[in-house]
Amino acid sequence: MAEVVPFAVPTESDKTLLVWELSCGPSAEDLQRSLFAAFSRFGLLYSVRVFPNAAVAGPGFYAIIKFYSARDARRAQAACDRKLLFQETPVKVRLGTRHKAVQHQALALNGSRCQELANYYLGFNGWSKRIIKDHCCSL
Repeated sequence: MAEVVPFAVPTESDKTLLVWELSCGPSAEDLQRSLFAAFSRFGLLYSVRVFPNAAVAGPGFYAIIKFYSARDARRAQAACDRKLLFQETPVKVRLGTRHKAVQHQALALNGSRCQELANYYLGFNGWSKRIIKDHCCSL
């Protein structure tokens, strides 16, 4: 079954992964690079954000990773949960759980993100820099 990937900022919970039990040894920037490398092999990422744990959770970090594709997010979650990705202890990975009742206004991607998305899914390089904005277009 084909998946429609719109030229919009991904806000749906089925495109968002929560990753926790990240060690406190490396810096947040190093963790961000490691997470990007580990998860980008499953599909194009919109963002990788790393945050320090709350004081009650103890030292360490957690991350929020957003994919453009829900299918890619599910594959990454299944493959990476409770695995040793880049540290000595396994990480936990879950899909976002926000309720579907919450509606978000779709925000259009900027031109470079549109070009990146088109290149990734359609396999072409050198797309025109001229992007025609049409709210009904999607891949």
